[in-house]
Amino acid sequence: MVTKWFNTDALEGLCTSEQLDLLNSVDDLRSQGISHYVSLPQIIVCGDQSSGKSSVLEAISGVSFPVKSSLCTRFPTELVLRKHAQVGVRVSIVPHHSRSEAEKISLGGFSETLNSFEGLPDLIDNAKSAMGISTHGKAFANDLLRVEVSGPDRPHLTIVDLPGLIHSETRQQSASDVQLVQEVVQSYMKEPRSIILAVVSAKNDFANQIVLRLAREADQAGNRTLGVITKPDTLIPGSQSEATFVSLAKNRDVEFRLGWHVLKNMDSEAGTWTLADRNTKEIEFFAQGVWDDMPAGLVGVNALRRRLSTLLLGQIAAELPSLIHEIRSKSDACSRQLKQLGKPRTTPTEQRIYLLNLSQSFQSLVKCAVDGTYNEPFFGDVHREQGNQKRIRAVVQNINESFAERINRRGHYRDIRPSVGSSKRTEKGQIAVTQGEYIEDIKRLLSKTRGCELPGTFNPMIVRELFLEQSRPWEEIACSHVKEVWKASGDFLELAIDYIADEATSATLLREIIRPALSELREIVDQKIRELLDPHQKSHPITYNHSFAENIQRIRNEREERQITQCLESFLNVTELSTDAYFDDSIDLIGLRKSLLQSLQPSRTDYAPYEALDCMLAYYQVALKRFIDDVAVEVIETKLVSFLSNIFTPMSVFTMPDHLVQRIAGESEESQMIREELTKKLEILNKGADTCRRFVGIRSAGKLAAMPQ
Repeated sequence: MVTKWFNTDALEGLCTSEQLDLLNSVDDLRSQGISHYVSLPQIIVCGDQSSGKSSVLEAISGVSFPVKSSLCTRFPTELVLRKHAQVGVRVSIVPHHSRSEAEKISLGGFSETLNSFEGLPDLIDNAKSAMGISTHGKAFANDLLRVEVSGPDRPHLTIVDLPGLIHSETRQQSASDVQLVQEVVQSYMKEPRSIILAVVSAKNDFANQIVLRLAREADQAGNRTLGVITKPDTLIPGSQSEATFVSLAKNRDVEFRLGWHVLKNMDSEAGTWTLADRNTKEIEFFAQGVWDDMPAGLVGVNALRRRLSTLLLGQIAAELPSLIHEIRSKSDACSRQLKQLGKPRTTPTEQRIYLLNLSQSFQSLVKCAVDGTYNEPFFGDVHREQGNQKRIRAVVQNINESFAERINRRGHYRDIRPSVGSSKRTEKGQIAVTQGEYIEDIKRLLSKTRGCELPGTFNPMIVRELFLEQSRPWEEIACSHVKEVWKASGDFLELAIDYIADEATSATLLREIIRPALSELREIVDQKIRELLDPHQKSHPITYNHSFAENIQRIRNEREERQITQCLESFLNVTELSTDAYFDDSIDLIGLRKSLLQSLQPSRTDYAPYEALDCMLAYYQVALKRFIDDVAVEVIETKLVSFLSNIFTPMSVFTMPDHLVQRIAGESEESQMIREELTKKLEILNKGADTCRRFVGIRSAGKLAAMPQ
């Protein structure tokens, strides 16, 4: 096959000089490697092995590729076509990001130029060898072969040809090759700015061709996929298969918003032929049979070139705003990472200055979080769950409230129920008792602790014994609460350190400074909890809070109300008291009064237990409120949260030994490589942003429109 020529008069009106500049600029961005960081608008050609992909690419471009029926595309190939007065071919390799640095340098240095097309097959073979692809060695590569073709008869178009999808392994193609090819194709398909050219061969049932399934997975709505049917001449005229593919071409079976297109290519084994021969036979074929009824815009390579050029330019123009936004976002992230790395630091002074800056940033960030002023970018969007751990004041407040609710609910050891068999659930660490059962237990306890008190009274020490038992769950609940806040504080500090410092420095800071300090704080708060518990566990109940007397009176009133209610229900023979009640017989008011008085006069043996129980419950409520506030203020706030910003301060850096400064802030080779990579990435992204901004508002030749009618 020889160099092919075709007339492009029909394409000349597609691109203005400004639009052509846009296409060239996007290609320049891709050659600089920006596609490693952001998705660029592009057309990708995908299809099963031997579906005719390369013939489609050849027909569109007029460029002869070294394609044999026994050899499929072995790597992604980016074909850049530009109309220019001079004929030229340039072949280069864009290494895959998974390559080692040495391989990237070696492959990136591959670049050769031709003044004609005769040497292109040999040039591509040389590129294959550079990638390590050979008949008996590596079968496929995920590096990108970039072929730039210019000439007076070329359209303005950029297309990426991908390796053909393999159905099953063979002696020449292993299972790993099958997997590699599918992963490469899927990685290009999933890019949201890629237009998928899904090539389907009419030789095989389209339902069995892998490319359609993968295209549907990547583009579920079918908004950016254009189907291409090849080898329609292999269908028997009038057959069911022909009718099936005609229906497919009319977008009736597998529907894509961009529709379908049909091409008739020459057989690669048909000997030497020219593009004119190919076009003549294609025109003759589509002028007969059922294909003659197809819209002219859906058949033939000339119509396809127009559709693709329009689609690509429209896609680029449409995606420019989101592309600029994505580049800006990644550029900002890159700048933050470089800021975290700081300036190169090799001397102790440079290292100490770096740590001083970090400590100032740390204190400022922690103070904002502790004060609840979440204005820094570190805190993120309030509507997203991801940043919740960073808002430490909100976290502590919520945990404190949960602690108060939990200790109020299950902080009392004996859960007094109104009756036996109550449906109320017993919390962990509690036992359920009725008031009557509790009174009997208190009677037994009073008999064992009798002193010089008069009959009907009780030893005041009994209140202490009852309170100690009732407040037994406090220690476990409080310690669990302190541990939860301490862990949340540790998580917050790790996020803060990760935000202000690079990865290597962050890991060392956490290991050498933050975690040891947190361990010390844990011991301090645990000790403080024990100090707060001691008065409740070892001392006699003491309070001067007026709520104590109010609580006793309220508890007595509630008990008397229950007793009166029970007396009235019994006397009147009703199940419950209601607002209104009507009786046919007279009521013995004297008997009613006598019953009420008896219900309010406990026996000599019951009076003291009730009084002791009332005192303990009244004191428990006062003590519990004090304990909740003490834990929140004296432990969480005073001993933990207020100390967070003091863990890493400029003063601690100033007094830090040189060997520790070097261990934390010394720059490793890895950090140096990261800085170089980030600097390179930022430069590429900034150039990309500048290039894209030049074309904001450009009018495209057409929108990413639905299929032509």
